[in-house]
Amino acid sequence: MAATEVSSLEQYNFDIVKKFSIMAVVWGLIGMSVGVYIASELAWPFLNFDIPYITFGRLRPVHTSAVIFGFGGSALFATSYYVVQRTCQARLISDGMATFTFWGWQAAIMLGGISYMLGYSQAREYAEMEWPIDILVEVVWVTYLALFVGTIMRRKQPHIYVANWFFLAFILATALLHTFNNLAVPVSLFSMKSYSLFSGVQDAMTQWWYGHNAVGFFLTAAFLGMMYYFVPKQAGRPIFSYRLSIIHFWALGFLYMWVGAHHLHWTALPDWTSTLAATFSIMLLLPSWGGMINGIMTLSGAWDKLRTDPIMRFLIVALSFYGMSTFEGPLMALKDVNALSHYTDWTVGHVHSGALGWVAMVSFGSLYHMIPKLWNTKMWSQKMIEVHFWFATIGVLLYITAMWISGITQGLMWRAFDQYGNLQYSFVESVAAMHPFYAMRAIGGMFFVTGMLMMFINVMVTVRKAVRAEAATRAAGHAKITGMASA
Repeated sequence: MAATEVSSLEQYNFDIVKKFSIMAVVWGLIGMSVGVYIASELAWPFLNFDIPYITFGRLRPVHTSAVIFGFGGSALFATSYYVVQRTCQARLISDGMATFTFWGWQAAIMLGGISYMLGYSQAREYAEMEWPIDILVEVVWVTYLALFVGTIMRRKQPHIYVANWFFLAFILATALLHTFNNLAVPVSLFSMKSYSLFSGVQDAMTQWWYGHNAVGFFLTAAFLGMMYYFVPKQAGRPIFSYRLSIIHFWALGFLYMWVGAHHLHWTALPDWTSTLAATFSIMLLLPSWGGMINGIMTLSGAWDKLRTDPIMRFLIVALSFYGMSTFEGPLMALKDVNALSHYTDWTVGHVHSGALGWVAMVSFGSLYHMIPKLWNTKMWSQKMIEVHFWFATIGVLLYITAMWISGITQGLMWRAFDQYGNLQYSFVESVAAMHPFYAMRAIGGMFFVTGMLMMFINVMVTVRKAVRAEAATRAAGHAKITGMASA
């Protein structure tokens, strides 16, 4: 290991990065396994076993919270702490604050999962946690913001690398979204239950302002920060266009905040509001594809790496899915397309092309790059990384293909009329028609979780071997010093 790498391990707080990296893998396996189970419940309902705690309605937020906030959130904490220290050449301003963000975040995810299974939920998409847990998340997030900004302020480099701009935008926007979407009135001081401060269409508007911007900033801007650091690092090349990355940042940040109302086409929301959202959704194509092209073109002159480097494959395939899902999103925001797609499984397929194809894939690549450096070792099995890539890719393709076919079929069946002007199909008939695609979706999920299990085993064995090797080295050094002293 180079002397610069040794000094960096001593200079920076990488202990907190290690903890979040491990928990990202743990939550990934838990959350995705729950996802496969609830997908299987939809295909084979007997798996409910008439147990209320494991029904789809209660396990679904367990799945989304564990994957988005447990897996995705922990991966973002890990990579943002790693990147901000390395690019600013400054240690985190407080080890205590960093440790608090770790335990506070893990506690929030755990408490949220338990509360969902017990039936406590705000019934707000990606914001189901009730008010006491929301307050814990708020405190953790403010600490995270202070820690990140404080570290940037003590930087030794005059320049703030673009990845940190994306991370900072994600932290600020998430704080804003979480605060206002969760304004609620508790039933009592000792009750978990609360009611939203908003009502009617204002409540829906607030929720989807939050919901889509959670996708826009938590699941997009944040992971673009990850991309802008780890793609150039893994490729061994500078980012294709730094100027484009800055334009990408500001355009994305400005446009995303306006698009949430496209979830409410054909509702009581004023038509001009949803039209404005659709307009900004189309405009989002430009910065989104600009970022994708910037990432992929970073490999210019180094495309041969895709033949030999599975980590590079994870990162480039992630960018490809990012481009695809950010084309599909504006398409589905068009009112005529939305009339067919809304409330169907097409939306589920779209979400998972982004969540599995983009978010999970770029996280896998980043973690595989970072973990050997954190523990000063090599991954236990390079072959297992390659197999994981293929399982993940096949799993995503099976999943989203099943949901595309299912969703478009649903949309067509729901608005088909017979010669007398009556609905041609009952809702039950449409559900029955979806069964093979639900089974296909569950099988795709099984492929993806199998890959996740491989990563879990690979990472745990790697870490265990590295810890044992370090302990043996220390013991040998101690014995040598003791021997010299006695001599």
